[in-house]
Amino acid sequence: MPIFGQKSDILELLQQLLDFILHIDKHLADIVNEYHTLTYLILFLIIFAETGFVVTPFLPGDSLLFATGALIAGGKTDLNIWLMLVILIVAAILGNTLNYKLGSVLGAGVFKEKNKILKLKYYHQSHEFFEKHGGKAIIFSRFLPIFRTIAPFVAGIAKMPFGRFTTFNIVGGVSWIFSLLFAGYLLGQIPWFKANFDIVVVLIAVVTFFPAIYAAVRSRFKSKAAEETVASED
Repeated sequence: MPIFGQKSDILELLQQLLDFILHIDKHLADIVNEYHTLTYLILFLIIFAETGFVVTPFLPGDSLLFATGALIAGGKTDLNIWLMLVILIVAAILGNTLNYKLGSVLGAGVFKEKNKILKLKYYHQSHEFFEKHGGKAIIFSRFLPIFRTIAPFVAGIAKMPFGRFTTFNIVGGVSWIFSLLFAGYLLGQIPWFKANFDIVVVLIAVVTFFPAIYAAVRSRFKSKAAEETVASED
């Protein structure tokens, strides 16, 4: 019986999260009306948590940034777009830094040979990947949900030099926050986007999640093909 209760709680949580993402403009407006200038702190914590903890990749970073810019563009809040920009950039950079530090402290010990999720081979692959494409991975991961939460953690485990990581962390953080916040701010002033904001949010979610879904499906097919090859050789 408890198992069904847990499943039901998880389903309810997912429904609430989906509702928050799809109607983020309305929920964000409620937050501003309720907390006013404390909204800066609330949004800081959300962005910090999404980028700072490897277990919270489900938080709506992209849509939240876009909706925040659009809401400020509406002129019905006391929020300042430039102050919001600085606060959220700091949150994104500090979040990635914490995630990197957690990875470096926990180290490769979290990866085990027989672990079904954190396999040891993943560590070796990640180390090699960050040695070759570390900068690109940290910068581009900012625009990819889920991966932007995992990338700094793996970079820490892979022992990417902290100075090098910090450079790419700053570039990626500034680019991510600036582009999405001001995309919402500029487009939020156009009547069509105001009237069809829900559709725009869904499009943002689809576009940003597609690379992660594609990578997962591709990895699954490659793994299955490898297993079939080994089986045929036996």
